[in-house]
Amino acid sequence: MRRADSLKRRIVIAFVLFGLGASALFAAIAAIAVEGIEVQLVDKRLEAAVAWAAPRHTAGLDVDMPAGLRFQRGAAIPAPLRGLADGVHKVDVGPTRLHVLAGHDAQGGWVLVDHESDYDKIELVVYSMFAAVFVGFMLLATLLGGFLGTRVVTPIRELAQAVGQDSVPPALTGRKDELGVLARALQAHTAELRAFLDRERYFTGDVSHELRSPLTVIMGAAEILLQDAPPALRAPAERIYRAAREAAECVTVLLLLARSPELGSQAPVDLARVARDEADKYRSLVAGKPVALRFEESAALAVRAPRELCAAAIGNLVRNACQYTDAGEVVLRVLPGRVVVEDTGPGLPPAVVATLGSGGGVPSSGSGGTGLGLALARRICDFLGASFAYEARAEGGSRFTIGFAPDPGSRRPNVPLTGG
Repeated sequence: MRRADSLKRRIVIAFVLFGLGASALFAAIAAIAVEGIEVQLVDKRLEAAVAWAAPRHTAGLDVDMPAGLRFQRGAAIPAPLRGLADGVHKVDVGPTRLHVLAGHDAQGGWVLVDHESDYDKIELVVYSMFAAVFVGFMLLATLLGGFLGTRVVTPIRELAQAVGQDSVPPALTGRKDELGVLARALQAHTAELRAFLDRERYFTGDVSHELRSPLTVIMGAAEILLQDAPPALRAPAERIYRAAREAAECVTVLLLLARSPELGSQAPVDLARVARDEADKYRSLVAGKPVALRFEESAALAVRAPRELCAAAIGNLVRNACQYTDAGEVVLRVLPGRVVVEDTGPGLPPAVVATLGSGGGVPSSGSGGTGLGLALARRICDFLGASFAYEARAEGGSRFTIGFAPDPGSRRPNVPLTGG
């Protein structure tokens, strides 16, 4: 899983974004509150002092202002404070910040200066504390998001690993939360699928066993006919024998697939020799037709698999190509890491190509034959961990490619049915 796709990372990001949003809201509220307090503590105080001092100064009475406040009018106003508009101002005079309330009356302009207001220091402390709280809140949100992300993601990861290992531990299925419900549902569904696959494998094996005996009888009878039958019956006898032999080979493949042999314990199979034998085996199908069947080998290729499965996968492709190619050539190539079968036949209809993608088989009149052989070849490739690709040749015909992983004993997912 990529880091960007991590559920834990998304949880942490959600908590951080929540922290940013909450901090922004609190910052706006704090700023409004600080400004409101300033108005009440400074501006209203200055206005009340002016309301008491201005009439006394106009009447020539002594103006005894509280400590830190000074009322000045006209020429007595210091130069830096002259020309201020009516209202409260913050004026910096050297290192000192003054709160000044300026105004006018019938006697002219006046100012009330607050020299000893500590509100700016209080305001600085308040904003510093808010910055510290913001940093702490973001750190807490990150840690909390990481903690909850771990608590949420770790059981899910354990469940995924358990399902991959085909065993869900009781610690997960015994949980009372939603994860326990999911674990129990997965366990039940896995058990159902396992039972279904076992029934299918046993059914395939049983049917294959039942078919072997009658097919053996048919092949024996066909061999006798080939030896003793008159010339007029030899051709039908050969067809009967060939059909029974192909059916027997198909039964053998189905039995192998039903038994699911361990590939790692199989001896390496020389695919070049298997491919050459399959080409020689079906050379009779192009006899009498203007079709050349060629075998080309450019690299040694060996895989750990039952020889019968490899022969069936390659042989089905060669047989179909030979049966449905009326002119031109059928080429079987063994290349580095892959086996390629090409023909100059009519190609596959789109319906058959789509069905190959889903692993099924439908009747067709193209070079794929009935589609059953191709479906079986693809199923064998799936079991061997090999890729199975179809491509329509630009000059006409079909190209099938069976690709094998570099490690003969490894399996890899089947690639999509695409050209190339």
